[in-house]
Amino acid sequence: MRTYDPTRPIRVVLADDSALMRKKIREILESDPGIKVVASARNGAEAVAAVREHDPDVVTLDINMPVMDGVTALQAIMHEFPRPVLMISSLTKEGALTTYECLELGAVDFVPKIGGTMSAEIEQQGQEIIAKVKSSARARVRRPGRVPAAPAPKLVFPAAPTAAALADRVVAIGVSTGGPKTLLDVIPLLPPDLPAAVVIVQHMPESFTASFARSLGKASRVPVKEAEAGDVLLNGHVYVARGGKHMVFSKRRAGGGVMARYVTQPSDSLHTPSVDVMMLSALEAFGSRIVGVLLTGMGADGADAMVAIRKAGGGTIAEAESTCVVFGMPAVAIAKGGAEYILPCDAVTAKVVSLVRNIR
Repeated sequence: MRTYDPTRPIRVVLADDSALMRKKIREILESDPGIKVVASARNGAEAVAAVREHDPDVVTLDINMPVMDGVTALQAIMHEFPRPVLMISSLTKEGALTTYECLELGAVDFVPKIGGTMSAEIEQQGQEIIAKVKSSARARVRRPGRVPAAPAPKLVFPAAPTAAALADRVVAIGVSTGGPKTLLDVIPLLPPDLPAAVVIVQHMPESFTASFARSLGKASRVPVKEAEAGDVLLNGHVYVARGGKHMVFSKRRAGGGVMARYVTQPSDSLHTPSVDVMMLSALEAFGSRIVGVLLTGMGADGADAMVAIRKAGGGTIAEAESTCVVFGMPAVAIAKGGAEYILPCDAVTAKVVSLVRNIR
């Protein structure tokens, strides 16, 4: 596998069964002088051969291709010569489910085609594609592997939660690039008797978050769902923010507890949902009875909120560089003094549980 060298252009192999899409994606990538497309492929088999021949820094794979589809090609690449792979998929329900399978199999990130399989709007996503190829080139490739489904029986979300079930403390998690696979190292280890609710912002489109929550739930011992407006936060339950809006929280007057809501402001936020918006709202609703966790991802979303949580007396954990797919968001939080603990992802859950159980 090639070692990333920031002094030379990022070498890319791109694969898509559409000649038009190959042309457009090549034009997008090569509009940036820091990227060079060394080969293009019409199907997964050609992509694997091109990777073998050209040893690129990054591979972009469409999912639906003839001869060999993107999922099969991804497995072959990660098994034979692992390197950063960026999936390009449609925003359909089926496309979302397959994308999560690819993320579990080792893909670093994905770009959803906003216009479907034959996206005439792909040019509108040019900056996103370039940014994700660049972040992928720097990514730490994680070996593929699935988290086995937990043998414990699943809990259910009660229609009428009891006062004892209402969460009075919260774990607020923010994550971006590399997040779906990283969360599989964290959420499935949570115990069903966790005395806190867990809320997650993972940067992804609206049509993906429900499928993501279901996929995460299948591997976990705690219930996981896409949060709905009006959901009352319960102990031992995980709520994934829906894409496209900001998840915030407010205290209920009748019945007690804290419920989730969705808002559209701030409209100028770089990410929707925003980790900063979610964490700061959780801090307002729960006070110091909060643990903030910032995992892998490019950019700085969540770093300021981590600083605020720590200043307020809450616990904060940032993922260590050694396990981050992209050491961006955690790095900024650490630099700003927002991380009380800096831990590899496989040590995060135990620290979360310890901090939550010691909240007084």
